[in-house]
Amino acid sequence: MAATAEQASPWLKGRSFTSLREEFDRSGYLIFERVLAPDRVAEIREALAPHLARDLLGRNDFEGTRTNRVYALLAKSPVFAELAIHPLAMAFVEAELGESCLLSAMLAINLHPGETVQPWHFDDGAAKIPRPRPALGISTFWAIDDTTEQNGATEIIPGSHLWDGQYIEGALQPAHFTNTADHDEGNRADAIKLIMPSGSLAITKGTLWHRGGANRSDRPRLIVTPQYCVGWVRQLENMALAVPAEVASQLPERARELIGYSIHPPFMGYVDGVHPRRLLRPH
Repeated sequence: MAATAEQASPWLKGRSFTSLREEFDRSGYLIFERVLAPDRVAEIREALAPHLARDLLGRNDFEGTRTNRVYALLAKSPVFAELAIHPLAMAFVEAELGESCLLSAMLAINLHPGETVQPWHFDDGAAKIPRPRPALGISTFWAIDDTTEQNGATEIIPGSHLWDGQYIEGALQPAHFTNTADHDEGNRADAIKLIMPSGSLAITKGTLWHRGGANRSDRPRLIVTPQYCVGWVRQLENMALAVPAEVASQLPERARELIGYSIHPPFMGYVDGVHPRRLLRPH
């Protein structure tokens, strides 16, 4: 079922969905504070705890060598499916990307003290289509911990979703994935941090330049980031393998559609000539 502005209205604080979309088009991002109740945040922490306890650290400058990343969240707990299809996020995602959009990636990111800034990047950059162009993706950031000036809140450049293909200092390079790039922080006067209390949601366009911040505090900073793409772009995470069919069959219908048990009109995504949902056992 498609998300609607009416379903999002409890979190819009009296503003119209239209006015917020206009702001989104101008700035490239939105913040909604305290969307999740504390008990829901606690459920998310509990679901992530055994995976974070493994303390697997990133392999390169992009993932963060002092950062835990937990991938394939829809295979790990039903609580993450509810987050992926939250009506506030989905209202903006579907308005931007269409109802045939897909979940491109969904992961938790836990920055430990001492983590440095990421390279600047934009999340739909894998689609090699010249800029300026419409966003082909939407990224959402759920603050599980408070995100602060000191603990690595995501940094963004407002309005940069409208830029052309210009290079910026400190931008992502292939060498960042092999730890052979110089660490150029690329600090900018026009950047701001997505400072939010726990339970809040930030939404950004896939063309918005951003980066994970440096954690200069004495505690980790935990977020969950579902990222979405138009239905005809390849997902970052191979959801068909990340989420086994027996797990997918138990997900809410909209979550199943988002991971690929759906069709982008007229027939992109079929399996042996039929709709992919026919391969799953009844819910």
